[in-house]
Amino acid sequence: MNKSEAHSILSECLARYCSRPYAELAARASKDRADTSEIAAPSGTRYQLEVEFVWDGKPNADVRVIASVDDGGIRALVPVTESFILSPDGRFVGE
Repeated sequence: MNKSEAHSILSECLARYCSRPYAELAARASKDRADTSEIAAPSGTRYQLEVEFVWDGKPNADVRVIASVDDGGIRALVPVTESFILSPDGRFVGE
């Protein structure tokens, strides 16, 4: 797996979720489910992408959005991962 390509995919993915309102991300965290997809990168490599939404500490507080990507091979055991945390007032925590 090309780590640079994987990080690029994650950055694009997280950018889409960063622009979403807290209420939408909180609703996803409450449902405790992940978004999954498979995409083809410019190199032709197919990547599996997963985005999870979890409460960061306690329910109805900060939401942590975690995106991970792998190529379906051995890297599936240790995927490339990036995340961000959004507070109820719409601020990004730790940035």
